[in-house]
Amino acid sequence: MVAPLRLLAVHAHPDDESSKGAATMARYAAEGVDVLVVTCTGGERGSILNPKMDRPDVLENITEVRRQEMEKAREILGVRQSFLGFVDSGLPEDENEPLPEGCFGLQPVEIAAAPLVKAVREFRPQVILTYDDDGGYPHPDHIMTNKISVVAFEAAGDPDRYPELGEPWQPLKLYYHMGFTRARFEALHTAMTDRGIGSPYADWISRWEDRPQKWEVTTRVHCGDFFEVRDLALLAHATQVDPDGTWFVCPRDLQREVWPTEDYHLARSLVDTELPEKDLFAGIHTDEVASARH
Repeated sequence: MVAPLRLLAVHAHPDDESSKGAATMARYAAEGVDVLVVTCTGGERGSILNPKMDRPDVLENITEVRRQEMEKAREILGVRQSFLGFVDSGLPEDENEPLPEGCFGLQPVEIAAAPLVKAVREFRPQVILTYDDDGGYPHPDHIMTNKISVVAFEAAGDPDRYPELGEPWQPLKLYYHMGFTRARFEALHTAMTDRGIGSPYADWISRWEDRPQKWEVTTRVHCGDFFEVRDLALLAHATQVDPDGTWFVCPRDLQREVWPTEDYHLARSLVDTELPEKDLFAGIHTDEVASARH
């Protein structure tokens, strides 16, 4: 029997799954891959970024509203989704500002990783997606998401670690999201400018020296046919996404022409694969899928 391919994406808050790797997940799900999004927190402390949703009734029920938004996005993407149950840390305005007591960002890593190890052992993915060790940007929940994802990748297959959390399962590949690169935004900016379309990216590019690229892109997944699905999923997070904002300024046809991929860094691999890759499951064969289960 051929073992099914399974992809696990670990994200910090509802909406992160739709702004990072959403078209990739939609493509794989459409191709029959079993895709699960694990959301570490409920996004309880997220700001309301869409003026149309900045209302008292929304603010008073933000936890439930964001769960409803997540369910809509999950359905649009065609994936499964579960919450780990941690509390959003919020984004401090000052680097010296203490995080709220009990929040995700303050959890001991080994303790915070436990429910993710359990999820990995139950879902049995061959591939895990997460953020890099800077979190993609320095939000404490994004940084913690990277930490627990690395622990889970390394511990889930070890019978001596977390023995109470189920039968060991060793994932084969761990990737970091690389969607926000200077090269991508320069390409989109140039294409928009050449066509007389006002680009929102000039200011980002001018400040890029403050954001050096730490990791190389090793893997580019062609998923331009799913950019519309990605955008619909993102719009489902109505509290977090302004439909009139910069997310949607660049026409999708132009994106498909100039940059039709979502990009990743292969951070860990237990299989042989040739770089650069075009497939997150490159190097994973039927025998390797079967032997990953201890």
